Amino acid sequence: MYVDDIIFGSNEEAMSQNFALVMQKEFEMSLLGELTYFLGLQIQQNKGSIFLSQTKYLKQILKKYGMEYSKPVRTPMVTGCNLSANDESASMHQSTYRSMIGSLLYLTGTQLDIMHAVGMVGRFQANPKETHLQAVKRIFKYLQGTQNYGLWYPRDPDLTLHAYTDADWARSMDDRKSTSGGALFMGSRLVSWFSKKQSSIALSTAEAEYVAAASCCT
Repeated sequence: MYVDDIIFGSNEEAMSQNFALVMQKEFEMSLLGELTYFLGLQIQQNKGSIFLSQTKYLKQILKKYGMEYSKPVRTPMVTGCNLSANDESASMHQSTYRSMIGSLLYLTGTQLDIMHAVGMVGRFQANPKETHLQAVKRIFKYLQGTQNYGLWYPRDPDLTLHAYTDADWARSMDDRKSTSGGALFMGSRLVSWFSKKQSSIALSTAEAEYVAAASCCT
């Protein structure tokens, strides 16, 4: 439930219909039918799977920031990209930069492939520089070529939990902190993911990996 919008579902069609009737008797509400769109999230349902995407929202933000005709690139960030708060390039407009980061953060709800890159550029919202803005624009260029990406959830009885973690050791140019990354699957379905800077400075690659694994287990 979000404010005055409610999503409900059931494996039994009759149960969904009965619930809708009960709710309509208690409250003034209208039933919009099968869920297809909610808060910028597109939902495609069939008998064997559910596909979640934000294609419509992505097109809107590409147009908003003048990137709808940009040439696509293959990766959201250059390999070995090192960004720093002490960059000597020209300062950028803070509110515009923050707006771009906020738009990208909402998109990570279905496109986890940009999560690490968005986390990196999001560290410089207090005083963004031209170099940082170019890194943000590269993410938009990558999104230009991946507009139909999303999350696919097939019908699968396997509920085995699989977790994968990694760490980018001492990559931060400003404080030498590492970045943890993780993805958790229930069977073949991705259910949770994260990418965030570690709170302490790891003295070795092994220590950074242990911190990432601990975050994932938590």
